[in-house]
Amino acid sequence: MLFHSTRGGDANKTFEEVLMQGLADDGGLFMPNEWPQVDLNELKKQKSFIDVAKKIVPLYTSSSFDSSEVIDLLDNTWHDFSDENFAPIHRLNKYQSVLELFHGPTAAFKDFGLQLAAAFFDKTLKKNKKTAIVLGATSGDTGSAAIDSCKRFDSIKSFILLPNGNMSDIQRKQMTTVDSKNVFTIRVNGSFDDCQDIVKDAFNERSFLRDDQYLLAVNSINWVRIIGQICYYFYASLKTNDLSKGLNFAVPTGNFGNVFACYAASKMGMPLNKIIVAVNKNNILDRFFRNNDYSKREFLESLSPSMDISVASNFERLLYDFYADRDSDLCRTLYKSFPTSSIELDRNLWEKTDDLFLSYTVDDTSTLNNMSQIYNDFNYLIDPHTAIASHSVESLKEKLDGETLILSTAHPAKFPKSIEQAGLKLNQIPKQLSQALNKEERYVTLPASKDDIFKYIIDNN
Repeated sequence: MLFHSTRGGDANKTFEEVLMQGLADDGGLFMPNEWPQVDLNELKKQKSFIDVAKKIVPLYTSSSFDSSEVIDLLDNTWHDFSDENFAPIHRLNKYQSVLELFHGPTAAFKDFGLQLAAAFFDKTLKKNKKTAIVLGATSGDTGSAAIDSCKRFDSIKSFILLPNGNMSDIQRKQMTTVDSKNVFTIRVNGSFDDCQDIVKDAFNERSFLRDDQYLLAVNSINWVRIIGQICYYFYASLKTNDLSKGLNFAVPTGNFGNVFACYAASKMGMPLNKIIVAVNKNNILDRFFRNNDYSKREFLESLSPSMDISVASNFERLLYDFYADRDSDLCRTLYKSFPTSSIELDRNLWEKTDDLFLSYTVDDTSTLNNMSQIYNDFNYLIDPHTAIASHSVESLKEKLDGETLILSTAHPAKFPKSIEQAGLKLNQIPKQLSQALNKEERYVTLPASKDDIFKYIIDNN
């Protein structure tokens, strides 16, 4: 399997090249040259999440690693999960269930993709006898998952940028209380978009790297993260109905990686009815799916900080593959003046939306109301991000056929203030979260300036 850029500049890249490069040289995102097909009959024989992953991951890694190497790696990739099923399913009623993706060590779904990324990073670095810098931006959970996944490897230094603003205490302390010599947490006086822009500039310039170093992307622009997420969609479908018929997946999303992973799974053969794209008041995605309006607007803080974005980076992959039918010239043209100008597709292209996607915007009040409703109806506590997906399902139920899985992307304990605002009580805090609350924080605060941040990396590299 080889890869190429959505904008046509980088072509026929190996998995290792894509893994270590992250963002394409032309500013686009990497995509597989074709969609590999999963043998569903063979997949139905698998019992565990890791068994499922062993049928999926090697399909993307064959250009760099033998299948046996990858299978051995997967036996030791996902660690410190509190549930033996990794991604258990909690049934609410006949038509709705919750896919719990928060049982990893940082209590968020990003453990799946980032533990896989770290395992492949380490293997590649050892093979090439090099070191690496991990540089990532986070509005919530990416940073803690990246830190936890990479801190075990001496060859990797992690520099994580987090906006100096809307984030729960637990989310922040998961990153700022890690006492490891190879971990550096930077609170940036700016928004998530500011942090993400600096990361993109870093990959374009790379001026702070030593000669023997890679710069690694841990945000969902890195294809390896998408692979890790594809795995749990197949696993959930297998556990729900043995892959016998399509499901609806309601996905709370910000940067669109989780939605795109669901789309990718369907391209690989997973039966699928609809993907519900659930967003908060930062609703660039809902405006596109409803009105063909993909335009950047002012960033707004919300009760669901992991979704607080004004541009969804992974959306470019969907635009390229689903709407533009892999026309890199069209993709490059559309992004040439974005985000200064909006993206609006030809009507015939945009109308494909109804084939697969529904979307909904949920405000903070409705988020809290849904948290209360789910608890009152089912004695089940959910976090604000999950509530956005749940409310979207309720609002769109007349357009849905069959069973819906609601993705629960973070443990509710990460958002105690929201739980209190919803009139609810948190009865139990996972051990990995409670430990962070009692530790001393370690971080630096810097302006939203690439020069300042690059200098800090140089000084600590």
